[in-house]
Amino acid sequence: MEKIIHFAIIGCGRIAQRHAEHISKIGVLTAVCDIDVNKAKELGEKYKANYYSSIEELLNSEKQTDVISICSPNGLHAEHTIQSLRAGYHVLCEKPMAINVHDCGAMIQEAEKANKRLFIVKQNRFNPPISALKSIIQDGKLGKIFNVQLNCFWNRNDLYYSESDWKGSLKLDGGTLYTQFSHFVDLLFWMIGDVKDVHAYANNFIHNNIIEFEDTGVVVLRFYNGALGTINFTINAHSKNMEGSLTVFAEKGTLKIGGQYLNVIEYQDIDGFKIENLSEGNPPNFYGQYVGSMSNHNIVYENVVDVLNNHGIIATNGFEGLKTVEIIDKIYSSIKRNN
Repeated sequence: MEKIIHFAIIGCGRIAQRHAEHISKIGVLTAVCDIDVNKAKELGEKYKANYYSSIEELLNSEKQTDVISICSPNGLHAEHTIQSLRAGYHVLCEKPMAINVHDCGAMIQEAEKANKRLFIVKQNRFNPPISALKSIIQDGKLGKIFNVQLNCFWNRNDLYYSESDWKGSLKLDGGTLYTQFSHFVDLLFWMIGDVKDVHAYANNFIHNNIIEFEDTGVVVLRFYNGALGTINFTINAHSKNMEGSLTVFAEKGTLKIGGQYLNVIEYQDIDGFKIENLSEGNPPNFYGQYVGSMSNHNIVYENVVDVLNNHGIIATNGFEGLKTVEIIDKIYSSIKRNN
């Protein structure tokens, strides 16, 4: 008989609502925590969970809990993850894993020392077209990959930032590539491999005095396997999200996954093969004023339960989370060098 997994959530913002919903379907939400006790109370009462305004109090009190889900601001992910691991809990950490490489390493080391599991949320891996592309790359159906193009064209207006007390902050947000597009950068590592070097430019065109970093960037990448790539990203698409796309040019075929959220195969020409009969997939996360990535958190939580109950394989582990942050760090380092 499988053990019922008990979860607690640190941070009760918008993404925490999505986590709580899926936890309630696959396990038990025992506790929530937020420095804004009203947010914690509202979420806790909705799911009949204990609520706290102090992470220390939660970690010391909720001994029945198995997994802490970290949904706090980006810049606090490392601190809250390490505290939770040291207290004896497994951790599921929202993207990005952290906003610097050193903190990612510290999180991995702490998980090893505590002999606990560290899961990283990268739900775009479960989009049906993305899963299909990963499979045909692994099976060699595309042969050698020559180059890849990643486009991230979304809209984040003034209201999006004014409604948050941390988004747009260099210290707690980290940058557009961390908050909006780390899922997309993860797919480059997952599909193509590790990045050897980058050359990038960025600018803040229309979010001056609102955010402390870029709203637009262009990046050229060279991978260790010899492939070349580009990233074009912006949060200045007019009025709504326009596109999230990944195009792969390879020895045996060309394929473009597009739509607004990497959810549609827009073009494919592969020697002797065609991707067909894909499931529709989940809808994107909708937050009222804006739309996020595909809502695959149900699969993320199914993986957590499978790993803890059946010794399954972690869908996205700490090393992979670190690699995403490392690539973003290389991009931001290049931008600083070129300014």
